[in-house]
Amino acid sequence: MERGYIHLYTGNGKGKTTAALGMSLRCVCAGKRVFFGQFIKDWAYSELKAGTLLPRFEIVQFGRGCFIDRDPDEGDFIAAREGLARCDRILQSGEYDLVVLDEVNVALSYGLFGVDDVIAVLERRDPRVEVVLTGRYAPQELIDVADLVTEMREVKHYYHEGVGARKGIER
Repeated sequence: MERGYIHLYTGNGKGKTTAALGMSLRCVCAGKRVFFGQFIKDWAYSELKAGTLLPRFEIVQFGRGCFIDRDPDEGDFIAAREGLARCDRILQSGEYDLVVLDEVNVALSYGLFGVDDVIAVLERRDPRVEVVLTGRYAPQELIDVADLVTEMREVKHYYHEGVGARKGIER
């Protein structure tokens, strides 16, 4: 690619990570390399197997778990910042055609690092690298920097009927 664009998927609806995974699959099938970094997440999501099934696809988790029932601790801050530093190196290297920072917006909302840190990483990237940023609560500063912004809006979700995350669909 001559120029990589910045995509941002945000909103309270389902499908942000799924959209990033779909783009990753498309990219790999076109013979390109993908790095998929997941912030906050540390569960055994099904997509973690993609690295063994798809050539040129690497996925790494930079999280220590969800903050539904706890506040982030020092280990969470360290893991997130180390993850962002790794993504920074990867984006600068130009080794990958697509780099996904999954749930980076949620990491920002918890203050694990600052929006200026993420923008600096984006500005230092090899200009040919396509980037996808996902997660609820995208700050206006990232919306302004992005070339494409999609907001997933929940209209209806079976979660409200008591259906939990299902393997292969939500996890």
